Amino acid sequence: MSMSAGWYLRRLSRMGPREVGGRVGDAVRRRRWRSARPDCPSVTGARFTAVLPAGTIAAVPADAAKRLIAEADRLMAGHAEYFGVDRDDLADPDWWYDPKTGRRAPSGYAFDVPYRNEDAVGDIKQIWEPSRHQYLTQLAAAYAITGDERYAERVAEHLRSWWTANAPLRGVHWTSGIELGIRLLSWVWIRRLLDGWPGAAGLFEGNPVARNQIWHHQRWLAAFPSRGSSANNHAIAEAAGQFAAACAFGWFPSSARWRADALRSLDRHLRGNTFGSGLNRELATEYHGLVLELGLAAVAEADAAGVPVPASIRLVLLRMTDALAAIVDSRLRPPRQGDADDGHGLVVDGAGTDRWASLLATGDAVFGRLAWWPAVTGTDVRTPLLAAFIKPTEPSVTRPPSRPAHFADAGLTILRGPGEIWCRCDGGPHGFLSIAAHAHADALSVEVRHDGVDVLADPGTYCYHGQPEWRQYFRSTLGHNTLQLDGADQSVSGGPFLWTRHARSRVLAAHTSGEGVARWCAEHDGYQGSVHRRRVELTAALKELRVVDEVRGPRRDVHLAFHLGPAIAADLVDNRAQLTWTRDGEDRSAVLDLPGQLSWRAHRGETGPPLGWYSAGFGRKEPTTTLVGTGFADGAQGFTTVLRFRG
Repeated sequence: MSMSAGWYLRRLSRMGPREVGGRVGDAVRRRRWRSARPDCPSVTGARFTAVLPAGTIAAVPADAAKRLIAEADRLMAGHAEYFGVDRDDLADPDWWYDPKTGRRAPSGYAFDVPYRNEDAVGDIKQIWEPSRHQYLTQLAAAYAITGDERYAERVAEHLRSWWTANAPLRGVHWTSGIELGIRLLSWVWIRRLLDGWPGAAGLFEGNPVARNQIWHHQRWLAAFPSRGSSANNHAIAEAAGQFAAACAFGWFPSSARWRADALRSLDRHLRGNTFGSGLNRELATEYHGLVLELGLAAVAEADAAGVPVPASIRLVLLRMTDALAAIVDSRLRPPRQGDADDGHGLVVDGAGTDRWASLLATGDAVFGRLAWWPAVTGTDVRTPLLAAFIKPTEPSVTRPPSRPAHFADAGLTILRGPGEIWCRCDGGPHGFLSIAAHAHADALSVEVRHDGVDVLADPGTYCYHGQPEWRQYFRSTLGHNTLQLDGADQSVSGGPFLWTRHARSRVLAAHTSGEGVARWCAEHDGYQGSVHRRRVELTAALKELRVVDEVRGPRRDVHLAFHLGPAIAADLVDNRAQLTWTRDGEDRSAVLDLPGQLSWRAHRGETGPPLGWYSAGFGRKEPTTTLVGTGFADGAQGFTTVLRFRG
């Protein structure tokens, strides 16, 4: 997907004068750097001192260690899975090869590589992901736990291979700051976890090639920060990686300045990217997890190096952790809201480790759990590693005395009922910053689960680049459990990470406790000339969820969509759907009564155009049932949908 001249004009229209000036400066700097590539300053006596405290590895739970070792052995055999693509070439990787398309990224000056163009480069996510080197942090952790030098030797072999193949400013791995930031964080932990290996110092501080790479990564990040309308999670990854490296690899004349600048940037962007309630402003849940992981990893480096951290950083991370504990369902699954690309900040665990349980376990170790937090029974490797460095602090603020259900600033409301009924209602901002890069056109959508099973599901994300029709579907209004007018999205897209007009939503009522009935009501103005208002009521005694949609304005075509989770079988007759599924060997069921004024049809796995799909993770999709009602809205009456759970 190459960007047209029109896209650049639309993108430019979403920038302010300061951002435009900064980007002009970036362009000048890139041009100058083409012919000016300084060498890393000479370093003598470099040492790595940010080692794990004694007893840290012994604190790793045995079952978490077992999962990690199984993953490490799979990696040693060359096998890995990235975004739905199984790879068997990780024993000796080609760092520029995309196995999904069979293409290989071109070489040359980094800023000349058209990384958004899949025809020229391949799927950039497939190329970038192994070079975050998070699979090497897993191998390094396996060495730290077992002492088996095979893991350490493989890590060293791959790092030397990568450093040779990716000279500074050459090729696709030098085009995006988030990649450099996460890679630096991985290198810090690789060095730490390999500390007992005799070759560790020779691989890093005693290796001029490694020092050159570390220096150039930090020089790049200092020169090209994500700015203005792009200062979302990318800015935090850049700052966290820069800060971690400047703390742990503080060997260079610029290290102190890089460390101070990165800490200021991390503080500013953590606060800017987070609502006062603790939810991430991108309103994309996986990025909440990514930012929280990056922030915790940065604080761990600060405490390891004895660098004072502003209280505001710890406060944001505390609020993010409490907010996460508040919004998860009975199986510790958070909402599926906005974009999700499976991005992680620090990976030292094996397959089967619950990401969200791990974050809550770390939050408990660092901040202390509150009485209303859900129980966490799983184990992980990462928590004892981070907790070994992060100093527990007594919060200087009042934390929520009971489980929050309505986050007014984010417009997110959770309704809960018996039988582990969980319902997310979306009445918040369209997205973050002027481009709302990771937003979906999902105003007033609902997401309903029963005991952790998606019943009315958010379909997910699936892809970013290279497949524009699928990118458009998964973030469209019709791709969510809400109402579409005249076949148009509520917000106007200007490109795969660009929205040129944002629907404005407001929550009119949110009553989440009392009287056995939880109520929510909101409206948005995304359809010019009309207002869509939605009311949701959850009646505990009846195990019933009632959704009423009203359209105020002239007569318009209506499409009302309800996307069922992949585990749900549906039998649609007229305007009633019988829903059945199995959970833990037990049969479950519900009845979905749909508005009789509309004509209903079930869609499943359609491709022309896409409809009836669910993406469990980036790069993966599977058919599921979507119920779509069509008709007209003329303001005379509402459309009522009732979901009743049985048993």
